[in-house]
Amino acid sequence: MLARPIPADLKPWAQDALGIIGEAPTPALEIIAGDASNRRYFRLQTPQGSYVVVDAPPSTEKNTEFSHIQQLLQGAQIRVPAMLALDLERGYMLLEDLGDQVLLPELGETSVDGYYGTCFQLLAGFRTIQAESDILPRYDRALLTEELSRFPQWFVSALLAYQCDDTELAVVERLASLLIDNALAQPQGFVHRDFHSRNLMLVGQGELAVIDFQDAVYGPVTYDLASLLKDCYIRWPRAQVCRWALVYRDELVSIQVIAPMADQDFLRWFDLMGLQRHIKVLGTFARLYLRDHKASYLDDLPMVVHYVQETLSLYAESQPAVAEFKDWFEDKLMPLISLQPWGGSP
Repeated sequence: MLARPIPADLKPWAQDALGIIGEAPTPALEIIAGDASNRRYFRLQTPQGSYVVVDAPPSTEKNTEFSHIQQLLQGAQIRVPAMLALDLERGYMLLEDLGDQVLLPELGETSVDGYYGTCFQLLAGFRTIQAESDILPRYDRALLTEELSRFPQWFVSALLAYQCDDTELAVVERLASLLIDNALAQPQGFVHRDFHSRNLMLVGQGELAVIDFQDAVYGPVTYDLASLLKDCYIRWPRAQVCRWALVYRDELVSIQVIAPMADQDFLRWFDLMGLQRHIKVLGTFARLYLRDHKASYLDDLPMVVHYVQETLSLYAESQPAVAEFKDWFEDKLMPLISLQPWGGSP
């Protein structure tokens, strides 16, 4: 797939927004590593400092949502990149440059507790956002169903070339129904929807900034927690994950977001929410590879498969829909996964 050319008016637009007259002697736009979307990020060094210029085609990108949610988060004292200029018609943005240091490479056995403690503070800040406004779409049954439909379409059929019969599709649908019911049964609020170590940036002295928030929704209270603690790019021991999850449960109780509840009940909310996310991600990463030609996401599939297997094993005994899906996944899909070039251990 050929890269789109940089729009000829992108740099002049940014310079004009910064008050730089004419062809000032500033370097060319320097491309910055992008994300899963069609947005492209460039760094612009000027006499006034460094800035990030975004080319986000309005035909495909949620630019209005990005702007609105940036204001919501900023109003809740959540650190986000400042919006310096916005052209919705052309899909151009000029943002504060937060640097290049995402959280992921900084996480280690001695540092993770401190960083995750800061992440929990951010999540608590999300709880203060009045998310019932029209700005946020509801993470409702229709949206949850669409996300889970990516798994049979893109991961099973398109990537693994396995065609499910009607009986197998019914197995998938029964698990989807369980996962959706679990999501909708939880207290609802602001959900970033992709809250993980690659979307958190280190700025200042240990401060974390949040990026990539344009897909935020009004949804389940454990979703962002599962995104963080069951990160698709780094994995921690199960006992440690449970300990962190219950610490955050206690925080939710203390601020009266949820009523006091037993450990196993909260962990069931959390684990099944994580399973919904990871089954969705299998389909999403397959689609990013097959449709959008972003092959790097294949390297992340083994970690996601591990999370799916772990949660299926934890709940197969107590949940019939999980048990039958587990049997099918292990019997039909894991042999095919093991044959894939990306199918090794995480």
